[in-house]
Amino acid sequence: MTTVIERPGVPVPRPGRFAALVVVATPALREAVAYTLRALGARHVLEVSTVAEARVRAAAGVADLCIAEAGLPDGSGIALIRELRTQGWVRGIVLTTSDDPYSVRAAISAGVRSYLVSTASAGVPARPGDARGEGVDSLSAREIQVLQLVADGKSNKDIGEELGLSALTVKSHLARIARKLGTGDRAEMVVTAMRAGAVS
Repeated sequence: MTTVIERPGVPVPRPGRFAALVVVATPALREAVAYTLRALGARHVLEVSTVAEARVRAAAGVADLCIAEAGLPDGSGIALIRELRTQGWVRGIVLTTSDDPYSVRAAISAGVRSYLVSTASAGVPARPGDARGEGVDSLSAREIQVLQLVADGKSNKDIGEELGLSALTVKSHLARIARKLGTGDRAEMVVTAMRAGAVS
């Protein structure tokens, strides 16, 4: 699954103090995303499966985060995120199964500023909290640098070029980050670090 993340440059919500709207048509994936958000400290998570339902829920008030599937039964998750931004929503994540460069370009032109490639499967249940690693506080300064560049949508090669590291060294940093955060999924690593305020 490819994850496209919109980063409008606003402060990250404090742990346990953010609300989220999950707009995903596939029930298993929707439940997995909601489970992960609750494990990350979301105080309130609403789950819907269509753009129409999302608009009704969004009309009730502004939340901190919307995670929407790119292709919904009745419209585009990218367009929905852009619409919610005009209503005061502060950040959005778009999930898609396509890493087609034209789709990515369309997302960027719609206001989404970076993307991450995730290997997570909707059929794999989320790990319980006690399976997680040491946490964000255990990350080194270099690991946070690497993770920030991941959040900016950089590939391993791009990260290596920017930091003067080999691709193998970047891969090693990411493996250590995965152990410390208890997940090898790039999108989940970034969400965990953003929630803690380690990356923006």
